[in-house]
Amino acid sequence: MAANDTGTAETRTEAEWRRSLTPRQYRVLREHGTERAGTSPLDHEKRTGTFACAGCGQPLFDSATKFESGTGWPSFYAPLDGAVETQTDRSFFMTRTEVHCARCQGHLGHVFDDGPAPTGLRYCMNGVAMTFEPQE
Repeated sequence: MAANDTGTAETRTEAEWRRSLTPRQYRVLREHGTERAGTSPLDHEKRTGTFACAGCGQPLFDSATKFESGTGWPSFYAPLDGAVETQTDRSFFMTRTEVHCARCQGHLGHVFDDGPAPTGLRYCMNGVAMTFEPQE
């Protein structure tokens, strides 16, 4: 199924997801995996542009909200309006807030309350779950 540009939920079979994603992307986006810290080139991306979901192309974060968190993962203080949804994640004997794409429900990472102003939030994202589109 092609990316959905109507703003409605996108659904694919697991076989379709496996065909459209790399094994690393599938592990993170569909199986709630986490990439190793410091492995994503998007952590060092400094250009102006938009970070989007690698699964469906949904724009997620503007580069103006990206900051250096020192965690080894791309971090942002705010998503684009309506781009992400959150839910409680109680895996690994802890409680965190999971962030996923509002369109395809792909797992992106987690949000924490130790970020910079103006929101005080740190959206700690898996770089493999995103793509970057530089502003022209």
